[in-house]
Amino acid sequence: MAELALVILVLLVLAVFFLIAFRPIRIVRDYERLVLFRLGRFAGERGPGLVWLWPVIDQVTKVNLREDFLEIPSQTCITQDNAPIDIDFLIYWKVVDPGLSVLKVRDFAGASQGIATTTLRAVIGDIPLDDVLAKREQINHVLRAKLDEITERWGVKVTGVEIREIVPPREIQTAMNRQMAAERERRAVVLEADGKREASVKVAEGAKQAAILTAEGARQAAILTAEGGRQAAILNADGYSMALTKIYEAAHTLDQKTMQLQYLDTLKNLGAGASTKFIFPLEFTSLVSGLGKIAEGSEGK
Repeated sequence: MAELALVILVLLVLAVFFLIAFRPIRIVRDYERLVLFRLGRFAGERGPGLVWLWPVIDQVTKVNLREDFLEIPSQTCITQDNAPIDIDFLIYWKVVDPGLSVLKVRDFAGASQGIATTTLRAVIGDIPLDDVLAKREQINHVLRAKLDEITERWGVKVTGVEIREIVPPREIQTAMNRQMAAERERRAVVLEADGKREASVKVAEGAKQAAILTAEGARQAAILTAEGGRQAAILNADGYSMALTKIYEAAHTLDQKTMQLQYLDTLKNLGAGASTKFIFPLEFTSLVSGLGKIAEGSEGK
């Protein structure tokens, strides 16, 4: 029994040594792949999960499939209008073909950095300084497209490019600051002029509305005055008409005697003055005859 236990122990020790030394069993995570080389030849990809490898015969390279980024340090570029600027940016990439990423490129980070710097200089050289400062998104898109064309043969996809900082020369910064100050001053003058213009328009609009209201009030007052005058004239005419009607009715009730007495009273008033007057009415004979008739009537009584 002791010898059997010893043999089992030796076998266990050898098994542990074998597993540690040759690692024939690998556990591959879901975001990893193993690029397998069997006797030096590419034999495909393995994973994820539990992978068996033949000791000595199989050799593997682990590839991470997660998205990663590469920081490109500040690079001095010359724009189309010969202005030097310093630019640094980030490249976001991920492996889409683990086999190609191992077979076609030895150091992807180094190769990408070299290609990124040359591509950046080529892109910036075709753009004026003002566009470089104002069109970052467009430059990012162009850089991503050009880098993706190159890295595609390596089994790598460039998912994005982000320019972090653009630093123009000091004299250009000074000129830009003066330009921004002048632009702000221009905007302030324009805003002030617009404010004054709007205020003048509002004042003129208010004056116009006031004039319209005044004219409308005057028109309404004139209409009311004319209406009042018309009503007063109508009432005056009605009163005068009624007075004439009354006079006419009263005149029909007077007899001949009353008219003759009124006539004599008028002659009396005319003769009351100091001067000498001789008045012979045109109807003197009719008046005398009338008086005679009045006298006869009184004697008969």
